[in-house]
Amino acid sequence: MTLAAAAALTATVASAQNLDAGKPPAKLFADGCATCHRSPRGLAKGRFSVTLAWFLKDHYATSPDSAKALAAYLQSVDEPPPNAAGKKPRAKPSKSASRPPKPVQSP
Repeated sequence: MTLAAAAALTATVASAQNLDAGKPPAKLFADGCATCHRSPRGLAKGRFSVTLAWFLKDHYATSPDSAKALAAYLQSVDEPPPNAAGKKPRAKPSKSASRPPKPVQSP
């Protein structure tokens, strides 16, 4: 009897599915993290991807693959866009500099 129960339990565990498999990282965030966190920005806080993935795997993710994908996503939203990395923001010209001052008229 115990052998049959063990075989049934093994079959049940073997057929279990990872419901997060194949989901894009943004969907993983929306489904599991957005309840408490409004935005993914700032959650990586400069952490190494390995330590962040370990933390997510131990506490939130359903598999190591989904933890790695979610960690990469969180870090990607914290990085500046590649084309803005070396550029300084331009100062807007003042409105007075765009046209000459109005001449003073005498009465």
